[in-house]
Amino acid sequence: MRILFLSIAAALGARAQDPLSLRDAVKMALAKHPAMEAATARIQAAGARVEQVRGGLLPQVRYTEMFQSGNNPVYVFGALLTQRQFTANNFALGALNRPDPLNNFQSMLTAEQLVYDFGGLRKTIHAAELGRRISEEEKKAAELMLAAGTARAYHSVTLATEGLVVAREALKTAEADQARAETIRDAGMATDADVLSIKVHVASMREQVIRRQADLRIAQAALNDALGLPLDTQHKLTTELTPAAAAVKTETARRPEVEQARLTLEAASAQAAAAKAGYWPQFFLRGAFEADRQNFVNKGGANWMFAAGLKWTLFDGNRTRNAVAEARSMSNAAAAGQRQVQSAVQLEVRRAQAEFDSATERIQVTDATIAQADESLRILRNRYSNGLATVTDLLRAQTALLDAKMRRLGSIYEQRLAAVAVEQAEGILNGDSNVLQ
Repeated sequence: MRILFLSIAAALGARAQDPLSLRDAVKMALAKHPAMEAATARIQAAGARVEQVRGGLLPQVRYTEMFQSGNNPVYVFGALLTQRQFTANNFALGALNRPDPLNNFQSMLTAEQLVYDFGGLRKTIHAAELGRRISEEEKKAAELMLAAGTARAYHSVTLATEGLVVAREALKTAEADQARAETIRDAGMATDADVLSIKVHVASMREQVIRRQADLRIAQAALNDALGLPLDTQHKLTTELTPAAAAVKTETARRPEVEQARLTLEAASAQAAAAKAGYWPQFFLRGAFEADRQNFVNKGGANWMFAAGLKWTLFDGNRTRNAVAEARSMSNAAAAGQRQVQSAVQLEVRRAQAEFDSATERIQVTDATIAQADESLRILRNRYSNGLATVTDLLRAQTALLDAKMRRLGSIYEQRLAAVAVEQAEGILNGDSNVLQ
């Protein structure tokens, strides 16, 4: 049993550390994240709304069952006729003026079909269909945001991992310098103050390691949140934090927000046209089948009726006029919103590209800075060992090298995110994008 338990634990641990590339992470998020489930549900709701409005094209069929009883002369006279139970005796003046109470079980089936309403229903259906397409564009926008957010969370983990490696290397170097300083002090070439200064530096590097470890735990939890997984899920990330290739550039952005704004304007125009139909009559056909019985199953008769007519609201408290004014205002707002979205998208594309170019240049600068800082530290370490440099110079060089390495990692991180942001702004980011390699 113990061997079986250890085998299962080992298998679970291996599974928990399955390799996960950035592309796989984005695809997983797009497949499993609750935000995608919510977006799909909204599309389904919009589709149900379309079918609901389309129901107005079909006949409206109703069945009614009603029971009545009374001795109202007019009611009794009419009920006897519809029940096919009227006889010559019912013409007696006493029976006409003071009839006995009469029960009537009435079953009615009615059907009404709208024939023409000057395009009001058709425009309403069109607006509902546009609403469904708007929901589909909203899902595309959510996919872009989720893909970019997942990439950001993934790179945050790799950044925290690399930052922890750099911090541990700096701690190891500081501990080696402390041992060297103690040796030099024992040889009478340094003071206790020098050793104490390096110990303070070592403590500072340990603090950096502790902070980087905490940053890594938080970043891992954030990645699991982006993937829609339990926060403690473990991954073995395989996409390294290396400089990205140039992001794809397109002539025109294909952002879903732009298409969404266009559809919103079209839908507002359709709603305005539908509201105007309220000024005109509606033509309809109506049919009814009725059965009236003194008892629930017998002593009754049936009849039918067919009608064609129109309904024209001549005054409705200005509701139609205000509905038209509201729709026109919403159309104007949608037009202004479309112009605003187009400008915002163009600005976002330019900003993302500028940030990518800036981060790329900063990577080149930090590469040279690291090489210079590393060489400076090597020279100062030798000079300090020979008593030609102070411990302050040595610590300054160590701090400069650590800072240069962290700035390089930060520049690579920002460049990778900027590459993702460029394709997000262009509206072409997906699980197979090259910027996710």
